[in-house]
Amino acid sequence: MKNNKKKRKTMMADFLKNVKLSRRTFVKASVTTGAAVVFSNGLKLEMKALAAGTASSIEGMGKWMPATCQGCTSWCSLQVYIIDGRAVKVRGNPHSKVNVGACCPRSHLGLQQLYDPDRLKVPMKRTNPKKGRHEDPKFVPISWDEALNTIADKIMELRKNNETHKYMLMRGRYSYMRDIIYDRMTKIIGSPNNISHSALCAEAEKFGSFYTEGYWGYRQYDVTNARYILLWGADPLSANRQVSYYSKVWGDAVDRATIAIVEPRLSATATKADEWMPIKPGHDGALAVAIAHVLLTKGLWFKPFVGDFADGLNRFVPGQMVDEETFEEIHTYGVVKWWNHELKDKTPEWAAKITGLDAAQIKRVATDYGKAAPHAISWLGGGPSMQVRGGFTGMAVHALNGIVGAVDNEGGTLLANKEYTGKFPKPDNFIDDIAKKGKKQKKIDQRGRLQFPCIKKGKPGSAVLTNNSADGIIKEDPYDIKVAIAYMNNFAFSAPQPERWEQALSKIPFLTHITTNASEFSWFADILLPDSHHMFEKWGYVKSHANGYRHVTLMQPIVKQTYDYKTDETEIPWLIAEKLAKRGFDNLFRHFKEYKDPATGEAPKNEKEFALYSLKYATQNLWDPAKYKGGDKFKGWEDFAKTGVWNSNPYPFRKRWGKMKTKTKKFEFYSETLKAALGKHAENHGVTINEVMKATNYLARGEMAFIPHYEEPFILGDERNYPFVHVDHKSRLNREGRSANCTWYYDFKDIDPGDEAWDDVAKINPVDARPLGIKSGDPIKLVSPTGSLSCTAKLWEGVRPGTVAKCYGQGHWAYGRLASKDFGKVPRGGNNNDIIPAQYEALSGSSAYYGVTRVRVEKV
Repeated sequence: MKNNKKKRKTMMADFLKNVKLSRRTFVKASVTTGAAVVFSNGLKLEMKALAAGTASSIEGMGKWMPATCQGCTSWCSLQVYIIDGRAVKVRGNPHSKVNVGACCPRSHLGLQQLYDPDRLKVPMKRTNPKKGRHEDPKFVPISWDEALNTIADKIMELRKNNETHKYMLMRGRYSYMRDIIYDRMTKIIGSPNNISHSALCAEAEKFGSFYTEGYWGYRQYDVTNARYILLWGADPLSANRQVSYYSKVWGDAVDRATIAIVEPRLSATATKADEWMPIKPGHDGALAVAIAHVLLTKGLWFKPFVGDFADGLNRFVPGQMVDEETFEEIHTYGVVKWWNHELKDKTPEWAAKITGLDAAQIKRVATDYGKAAPHAISWLGGGPSMQVRGGFTGMAVHALNGIVGAVDNEGGTLLANKEYTGKFPKPDNFIDDIAKKGKKQKKIDQRGRLQFPCIKKGKPGSAVLTNNSADGIIKEDPYDIKVAIAYMNNFAFSAPQPERWEQALSKIPFLTHITTNASEFSWFADILLPDSHHMFEKWGYVKSHANGYRHVTLMQPIVKQTYDYKTDETEIPWLIAEKLAKRGFDNLFRHFKEYKDPATGEAPKNEKEFALYSLKYATQNLWDPAKYKGGDKFKGWEDFAKTGVWNSNPYPFRKRWGKMKTKTKKFEFYSETLKAALGKHAENHGVTINEVMKATNYLARGEMAFIPHYEEPFILGDERNYPFVHVDHKSRLNREGRSANCTWYYDFKDIDPGDEAWDDVAKINPVDARPLGIKSGDPIKLVSPTGSLSCTAKLWEGVRPGTVAKCYGQGHWAYGRLASKDFGKVPRGGNNNDIIPAQYEALSGSSAYYGVTRVRVEKV
């Protein structure tokens, strides 16, 4: 591996010498390649002339309109060029201070999604009463009126039978109009079962920061002021939040900062890093505590934040205990406790044996990282934290920011800036006795049980346990689900062990799916409703942050709709409310009438007005001069809508030092906040915290349960039968799981390192492949203890020996004629979730996708 790395460096040096590019210019060119190729050969025929034309040649043909991309959770503010009601080009919105006029390849794929011939065009109903993977639903077109009447009748049946708790709302990709359908509608109907996709996304990433600094959310990273960027399973040039922004500034960042990445696969970001640390999957925690050990033993902690020994003498000596009274902390809590319980023996040599990395590299990275303090970022991605025992790893990785004083600091890790959107009207006055009784029932996902603490923001049972909902439905525990509505989700594809969702959805007597394309989830529905596309056809807004700012960016209907799509979070709830009112239950409809236009005071009269008025209601503080509180200032709604985005005030660095939302108000290396939360969960079940740890598959006992520490990973499959650890990763072209019916997705798939255009490959190190007689291009099967998938072998030195890396996104057996080889029957490629077991990081509720299963490779 050392020889391979040396060879790669030599090849890179030769390339730079031959083409006469500076390192900075090369990186900038490499970063922008992903966006540049999208404008070339992959364009539809009718767009080629426009793409080839100069700016002056298309001037006056159309108009740039503001929009928002939700192809990932970057939520970039965009502009779309509209000609005669059709969207033809996309670019970043120059008014955004978050994505600063940039956009990534995903946004361009939105054009193909919008005009996908396989989009659902009209409501459909199932005519085959049998449900199952191999049962043709035999959908037939129906009117909106028939579809809505059927839904309303099913809801009224639940109310008549006092079974409103057996209604379920499942949410996938959302805007901040979500509370209309997800919260208000579910509560007024009378159910506790509003289940989001969040635990499939990255809830475990939030765990580490909350139980150290009191922030349950995604961080932003001040890369332009950083001097060292240490990434853990994060790939900001491909698949992390704010890909557009980081892609734009990364060339400048690498000139200023040293970049190291901990990742078993050579990711897009790793190809541009100074240090690639191809760690054994699941052992990130060992590396994190070893780095912390070096920082303390070498005296590299940031004293203005952490504090120091009273006499200035460094007592952090390997293997030796330290008297807590000798250290005077300032804005942190428990650094000596952490040292005594975990760090004192965690040397680089110890970590090297566990992680498969070189001890010298560990020391070098730790030392250089510490010397860059406080402008040194420890960037936690999903890989280390979304593991069965990933909670404490997330804490350990984030705790490095505390040691070097990077928390809330220039060149460090930041929270989201303050914004001023408002909440929708409260539903309390419209929740009747039937609904109140239903709402008190336990949730179908079983959160809060002993083995599932799900302690969001310190409250046991408050975090969603998305994937476990399937087991709750199958086992009818705590009860059966009779009526369900879901929107922009596809749990039968996107969740580990999706066959469980196939079984669960088959059990629900009446299921409605609101979607743009008929997906695997749709296969089990009774009613399908055609959804508007978020980027071009709906009113809404989202919030995102990067670059030291937060923006609120608008979604607007900016194209001519070719069919009668309706919006999931606003128009469809309104139409259902109308139907319920006609049946004698008008609570929801009366509630929606409270969403008045702030400019005129008028109540909405139809679903279109409701969609617009509710958006204006929620964002009034941003666009109404009389309500101004900060950030960009507008003359009124029209001005805001024309601009398409509001930006916050700049980030207030170090404002939170000494005022963090932890039990101690400090950055906690010994988490009193987690101690209190675990104590409450244990009390709820009449057990000890040690018994909670055992029930959640953690090894920590006693004081170890409250500090960041390393635990041996929980990986399914014995090494003899399953010799390779599976490495799941995401593509820079993945619009989550919804790119697979776009030709551009396949045309340019090879911009993901190691991948191939128009193929779905599992990347295997040649050292591992040769003994198996496997060559690149061979059809293979990956088999785990819980499932299998078929794909193509790719021999590639960019993956650590002993692992098999495969990109998520293909393997659909539905969704469209391109996404599947034979719609409803044969998938194109393999779905990673077919081999990932349904396991959880139980403290956060997050599904475990990484370092969770072994596989074997079978030549087909």
